[in-house]
This record gives sequence, structure tokens and C-alpha cells, in this order.
Amino acid sequence: VQLQAFGGGLVQAGDSLRLSCAASGRAGSINGMGWFRQAPGKEREFVASVNWSGTSTYYADSVKGRFTISRNNAQNRVYLQMNSLRPEDTAVYYCAAVRSRGTTVQDMVDYRRIDYWGQGTEVTVSS
Repeated sequence: VQLQAFGGGLVQAGDSLRLSCAASGRAGSINGMGWFRQAPGKEREFVASVNWSGTSTYYADSVKGRFTISRNNAQNRVYLQMNSLRPEDTAVYYCAAVRSRGTTVQDMVDYRRIDYWGQGTEVTVSS
């Protein structure tokens, strides 16, 4: 399975941005999908996750109410709609996926549960 994330860029505080991640290869083996981010000098952190059907989502407190994760299984894609962006949202955003249907959206907070990683797309929010 390969994950390719895109949609990052330079925006101003308060702007919106939509990230996309396309899965290829054995995309049918993917269940939960999500997003992590890593800011300069910081550890990678969980952002959001969604289950296979799209009926269950989970968010980091720092993005709750501002970011929305969704997926389109027909196109093997997951999205992250980011609104009201802040300078502290500046980071490289990574798409992630898990194989096991038993891995819940809450479980995906732990990066060690992730089976597949995308290459990252950079988001810079200026103040």
C-alpha cells in the first residue's frame, strides 16, 4: 500500500486548507485512516482518524471543532478539511492507515498502531 498526501501550502491565519491522501496498491486492505503532523523540533502528533465506513471519527483536542476528517472509499482517499488555521498548525502533515478492522479510531492516536505512512505535505500558517 502506498499513501500520497497533497494539498499543503502557505496560508494566513484564519484561512482554510484541504489536504487529500490517495491510497494505491492493495488499498482494499486498509481499514482506519488518519492524519498526523510534525512541527519543526517536535515529535509527530496525532491529528484525526476515521474508521473504514466513515461513521466514526476522532480528533486531537487542539484541532477539534476546526478540522474535519472524511473519506471516499470508492476513490481510496481520505481528506482533512482545516478551517480557522493558526500559526501553531504549521507542520508537515502525514497520512496514515491501519490494516486491522479491530483498531479503533481512538487506538490510532498511538503512532505505533499505524501500518502505513504517506510521505507528508507541508502546511505553513503565517500570522
